[in-house]
Amino acid sequence: MKITQIGQVYQLSFLPRVFPVNCYFVEEEDSLTLIDAALPSSDQAILRAAAGIGKPIARIVLTHAHGDHIGALDKLKAALPNAKVYVSRRDARLLGGDKSLDPEEPATPIRGGVPKPGAIRTKPDVLLEDGDRVGSLLAVSAPGHTPGSMAFYDTRGGALIAGDAMQTRGGIAVTGQFKIRFPFPAMATWNKEAALSSVRRLRELEPSLLCVGHGVMVERPAAVMDRAMEEAAAERKRKAGG
Repeated sequence: MKITQIGQVYQLSFLPRVFPVNCYFVEEEDSLTLIDAALPSSDQAILRAAAGIGKPIARIVLTHAHGDHIGALDKLKAALPNAKVYVSRRDARLLGGDKSLDPEEPATPIRGGVPKPGAIRTKPDVLLEDGDRVGSLLAVSAPGHTPGSMAFYDTRGGALIAGDAMQTRGGIAVTGQFKIRFPFPAMATWNKEAALSSVRRLRELEPSLLCVGHGVMVERPAAVMDRAMEEAAAERKRKAGG
């Protein structure tokens, strides 16, 4: 595992040279918020990293319910019974293994490593809606990779933990954009149009730091986010015959 700190954000990257899977600590005054739970074997490394920082993990927040973001959830909850678990109300269904779509949602299939019913024992303590607060973090609905994906914006300094709304591994991209050097987020994306709309909204937050599920953090990310959105929009136009 590789740990990278920028301000109050710590990136914990597992398999960084092969298949980077990231989770994050956001440091609060007296505690840590863990965003995502990485791989099933990641629990001890996450706990050691928190001990090294010297603050307890008070909250476990999930950007979405794919296996590489919830892998160690049950083990972490067992080790941290007082830590509250947060996930969007919509992706709580995925966490429970329900892949059904709502009538108003695009009828594209939900992809990626969604747990089977009952595979995850942990029940979320808080079901998040757009605009909710988790410590210093603002919860921002960002559907696309999954129907209930969320990003988290640190209102103190502008860091944006975006989950798989974007990737930086293999080239900066809106989720759903196929990057030959790292195609996996695209292969696991539910709806490309929703994904592009979500990144446009995230860009309006003017983040100072972009933190994603796969790839390095990017400081002052406005230009790379703009470029990724332009590329995604151009692809949509080509496929529509425009």
